[in-house]
Amino acid sequence: MPIYEYRCPNGHTFEVFQRMADPPVETCTTCGAGPVEKVLFPVAVHFKGSGFYSTDYGRGNRKPASKEGDGAGEKPTKDKPAGDTTTGEKKTSADAG
Repeated sequence: MPIYEYRCPNGHTFEVFQRMADPPVETCTTCGAGPVEKVLFPVAVHFKGSGFYSTDYGRGNRKPASKEGDGAGEKPTKDKPAGDTTTGEKKTSADAG
């Protein structure tokens, strides 16, 4: 049997252990005021199967990004100096003008 949470107009919150077939509570168990409203909570839904990816859902325990090999601060190689954007084509004096 589920436990339902209700809230009265005076701000009292209370829980009732009742069957799904039982009628909803109409008055507050603390002060007797009514009508009371049922408090609903969102539920987490995870769809599983071949059509869903594990990356569709967030993970709370991800590893921090490592500082090695992330591309920042790497030195250019000796074969190609930094800033060299040549593609192997030679410029002629006709192309310069």
